[in-house]
Amino acid sequence: MEKFLLLKMKLLAAGARYPDSASCDCLVINLLGLCRLELFDIALFLWCKTFKMGAMDVQLESTAVQHGQAKINVEEHALVSLLSDEKYATEKTEDVDPDDYEKLEEGIMQYGCAHYRRRCRIRAPCCNEIFDCRHCHNETKNSIKIDAVKRHELPRHEVQQVICSLCGTEQEVRQVCISCGVCMGKYFCEVCKLFDDDVSKQQYHCNGCGICRIGGKENFFHCSKCGCCYSIVLKNSHACVEGAMHHDCPICFEYLFESTNDVSVLPCGHTIHVKCLREMEEHCQFACPLCSKSVCDMSKAWERLDEELATISDTCDNKMVRILCNDCGATSEVQFHLIAHKCQKCKSYNTRQI
Repeated sequence: MEKFLLLKMKLLAAGARYPDSASCDCLVINLLGLCRLELFDIALFLWCKTFKMGAMDVQLESTAVQHGQAKINVEEHALVSLLSDEKYATEKTEDVDPDDYEKLEEGIMQYGCAHYRRRCRIRAPCCNEIFDCRHCHNETKNSIKIDAVKRHELPRHEVQQVICSLCGTEQEVRQVCISCGVCMGKYFCEVCKLFDDDVSKQQYHCNGCGICRIGGKENFFHCSKCGCCYSIVLKNSHACVEGAMHHDCPICFEYLFESTNDVSVLPCGHTIHVKCLREMEEHCQFACPLCSKSVCDMSKAWERLDEELATISDTCDNKMVRILCNDCGATSEVQFHLIAHKCQKCKSYNTRQI
């Protein structure tokens, strides 16, 4: 702990322009991971020299490190700490004083709640009460057991105070406890005030969404029109709908943008919970609840329906009706049938009489 404070003083004395002490702590930890303790001054000199030249994102590569993957990316606002890197466990063992490493790792995965494994609790700015996380707060303060007038949710970005789970010290939001020196979360986002020791979730902060998401940044892209992150496989194939994620699920009415449950993007561009979509399919409902377009490829089903209708006699041979296709939007005039009407353009039976 004394060595950590000494290195932090060296960093501040070097003239590094950091917005707060928490960001300074993040940089000290990552510089320790980059080189051995005796080479810290050299690494600090190179970093400061590059930073003062005005670089927004600094990549500091050191030839003094024996392994070939010693690279860190220092972002000006330090949104996400490199403590979430998978190399953290192995590199820290080699390059950092064992006592400092053991202190940072103390209690890892032993604290937290059903939502996050973390070594701190938060003080809710809305009601000044202490909870394990914002989800725990919302489950308690926004349940049907609470008076409707007093129900509320915690604004994640407004959290200012955290309490270390190991020593109980209350402090401003930071990654490393100012009292006992423990790392309160391997993944740390200073914007969302998010701590999580379980980095297998591959958390990342999306500036477009303004919140942290899971699954790995390389596997998702942010669609500005839809206003959310989608899987990279949908980048050139999804139908854009303005604010597609900024509404409630049409089945269970949970707000989709901040939902912790998996969300599916339908071919029409509308969104729905995966579990809700499966429930629809179990009840033979294959049309979007919002626009009535088919939620999957129904061509095989239409072919089977063709075969079935061919065996059914129709006594209304001379009656014609106008129909609207829910899939392609075309209107046509077809022979009336008691069972279903087929679109003359796309051959879909997902139609309605007009």
